[in-house]
Amino acid sequence: MTDALLYGLAACGLIGLGLYGLIANPAPLRKILAFNIMGGGVFLLAGAIARRGAGAGFGGDPVPQALLITGIVVAFSATALAVALVLRLNAVAGDTTLAEPPPANDD
Repeated sequence: MTDALLYGLAACGLIGLGLYGLIANPAPLRKILAFNIMGGGVFLLAGAIARRGAGAGFGGDPVPQALLITGIVVAFSATALAVALVLRLNAVAGDTTLAEPPPANDD
């Protein structure tokens, strides 16, 4: 089993786990965590692709590596913003879950 295959399988596992967490969990904090797990899988896959020339004796391609580092910083900022919004929702509503719509009244 090569390193690229191992990284690809681990990335697919993380993406699948994050996608399941996004679909299955209704709580906003769990959705944020699941989204970060899925993003970690995408970053792992992109990092494995960025090393495509290293197996042939060349250095890794610096452009995808720079984009990967930028993506990690943006994901961290988006996570901080999402957590701040959930904390504000908790301060205003007293709960971190979103209200369910009222049932339709058929008259």
